[in-house]
Amino acid sequence: MSKELVDAVGMQRVLTRITYEIIEKNKGLGDIVIVGIKTRGIYIAQRIAKRIEQLEGAKVPVGELDITLYRDDYHRAGTDEAQVHGSEIPVDINGKNVVLVDDVLFTGRTTRAAMDAIMNIGRPEKITLAVLVDRGHRELPIRADFVGKNIPTSLDEQIRVSVKEVDGSDGIAIENI
Repeated sequence: MSKELVDAVGMQRVLTRITYEIIEKNKGLGDIVIVGIKTRGIYIAQRIAKRIEQLEGAKVPVGELDITLYRDDYHRAGTDEAQVHGSEIPVDINGKNVVLVDDVLFTGRTTRAAMDAIMNIGRPEKITLAVLVDRGHRELPIRADFVGKNIPTSLDEQIRVSVKEVDGSDGIAIENI
């Protein structure tokens, strides 16, 4: 059973608010690189960059980060080989303010893996985290700097983020697993 929490219009509002917060916190956009964590984080990152361009007239570079080899649990998934799709960061991140973007923050392990991957690519001045949904249940001391929605969940619930680029429509739903 699934219950919609945020529809497409609500998701657009959430992304606009996150965008304003990123602009305000960074006081100038010259050193920002937005990096989406595959898969849905990429599309959210692209939308944030597009909204920054609409609001500020500045084009911000957007990268794609594949964290597969940095996860601490991919060997437990039942295969010995991880599927790696590669990362694409269009600019040098050394000395830049990297905004990592993901759809859902849960245990913090994806974020930790993303930070390891970023540090393997270069040494940014600062790394911040933007998430569409923070559902709690952290296993690591990680928190998001920019949060679209805080949605407390039980461990037998799951947050499902849909983006039109992958799923055909935008929305956030909660479902029992």
